[in-house]
Amino acid sequence: MTENKTYYIKRSSKNHRVTRPSQTGFSSPATHYTEPRIDLNEALVSNPSATFYVRVADNSFTNYGIKENDVLIIDKSLTPNKNQLILAIKEGAFSILKIENKQKETLQVWGVITYIIKAVK
Repeated sequence: MTENKTYYIKRSSKNHRVTRPSQTGFSSPATHYTEPRIDLNEALVSNPSATFYVRVADNSFTNYGIKENDVLIIDKSLTPNKNQLILAIKEGAFSILKIENKQKETLQVWGVITYIIKAVK
């Protein structure tokens, strides 16, 4: 016959509660001026699961105002329209192109450029 033993689990002695700040004296007169942080994902991205960020490696696209170290926000779920910038695969490499009225060649569109974040350098 086997003997049944009861084992108890020891409760953790660590306290994981957030401590409240204790304020002494008068509060800062600027406390009502606090602003929430700007979340760039919330402000600039409409479809997070289809949005990608690409950093430009050189100055090949200055004719579109895009320079080295700029960050492109690209949405793959959008259909490109006239005069929009796209990231396309051309001759096996990524290229930035503008959609024209009459496109002379078939393009493999990777995504539509929705925003350009400029590097200040």
